[in-house]
Amino acid sequence: MKKNLYLTFAFVLAFTVCFAQTDSLRQVSKKEKIKKGWNLGGLPVVAFDTDLGFEYGALVNLFNYGDGSTYPQYKHSIYAEVSRYTKGSGINRLFYDSKYLIPNLRVTADLSYLTDKTYDFYGFNGYESTYNQEWTDDKEPTPPYQSRAFYKYDRKLTRFTTDFQGKLKDKRFGWVGGIGLYNFKTDTVDINKLNEGKSGSDELPPIGGGLFQRYVDWGIIDPNEKDGGFVTYLKTGFVIDTRDNEPNPMKGIWTEAVITYAPSFMGIGKKYEHLKLSITHRQYFTLIREKLSFVYRLGYQTTLLGDCPFYLQPNMTTLFLRGATSEGLGGSKTVRGMLRNRVIGDGIAYGNLEFRWKFAKFYFIKQNFYLSLNTFIDGGQVVKPIKFNKEQAIANLLLDDPAANPTDYFSNDKEALHLSYGGGLRIVMNQNFIIAIDHGRVFDKKDGNAGTYIGLNFLF
Repeated sequence: MKKNLYLTFAFVLAFTVCFAQTDSLRQVSKKEKIKKGWNLGGLPVVAFDTDLGFEYGALVNLFNYGDGSTYPQYKHSIYAEVSRYTKGSGINRLFYDSKYLIPNLRVTADLSYLTDKTYDFYGFNGYESTYNQEWTDDKEPTPPYQSRAFYKYDRKLTRFTTDFQGKLKDKRFGWVGGIGLYNFKTDTVDINKLNEGKSGSDELPPIGGGLFQRYVDWGIIDPNEKDGGFVTYLKTGFVIDTRDNEPNPMKGIWTEAVITYAPSFMGIGKKYEHLKLSITHRQYFTLIREKLSFVYRLGYQTTLLGDCPFYLQPNMTTLFLRGATSEGLGGSKTVRGMLRNRVIGDGIAYGNLEFRWKFAKFYFIKQNFYLSLNTFIDGGQVVKPIKFNKEQAIANLLLDDPAANPTDYFSNDKEALHLSYGGGLRIVMNQNFIIAIDHGRVFDKKDGNAGTYIGLNFLF
């Protein structure tokens, strides 16, 4: 059971650091004060998780506006985050974005080392895999309770990506090319590590590797991919962008069609060479000028050729990472409120509908601020399932445990649309440093219950 104690709700403005002295709070004129030079936004990371321990760290985002002629568009953005859980999970990330480093090219680069001692895994193909909530609820008797870590595995990810975007003659249209290097190391949850310093009911019981290890034992996950691997993604695509403001547009569209290719000769091996297609369309409408907008996002991703290993299936292609990861479906960046990675398939479709209301603008500590509320409906589902021999998997299951009930793992339900709803708050400094708080709830308990997320940026 998680107990996130983020110290940002009531005092988040007090932790917004900038190169300025404190000034009195007052309303600004309709025209914002132009920012110049370097500005810095920062936020502490403080949390506690029953299994992962105490989290500590900080994130900072530097924006350079040059002489102010491009404001609110920055010339350079540098983002850095270092956060740790005391039992080994953590984020180490450096991100850079600029349209001015190389003339006529936008350069976006990310270098990250992400460790997750309890990375979520609920099986394949959405509702066709059973989620037993009582198996992870330590308030339940044993049985049905098995472990809080039953639907988890240990994942370490080292990632480096660089994308280049250029404009065509019509500036609304552009091309993209890039490369991504990913090194995954996966294993079962280290129960002994997570149980350090615990006693009694707080201890995690042994689970024999949880669902992840069972998928390996039953032949669903190939032994050749169970430990992770190294992959190089080559990326090319086409972009349409007519947004009036990138961080929170009030009008325009932003559409990407990207193909990613993982060649066998660049790490992944012949067996897992594959080609993926990702299409994402976002559109923004002004309902009340400078105050209220309606926005939506539609996405589709599928494997066109080859076999994608299980550890890469959650990865969702994007040209601009708005968080440490872009994975799902489920969680803070896709279907808010739904369990992270609840929906994994070889092809997925998803959508987000959202209203955004800027209800307050003010000038504080010599910076431009506004506050925004949002309400949303998110959804997604598998449209191309991951293929495996279900009958053989059930036979292997019963061979291991003749008393087992296969429907505890493989549902008779057909995959369908997974939906959630919720709302949130944004605290925005100089239009670019955006503190985001969202709370989502699912419509179907087979997708979990609810989720609260504190991070940066609008969803899209």
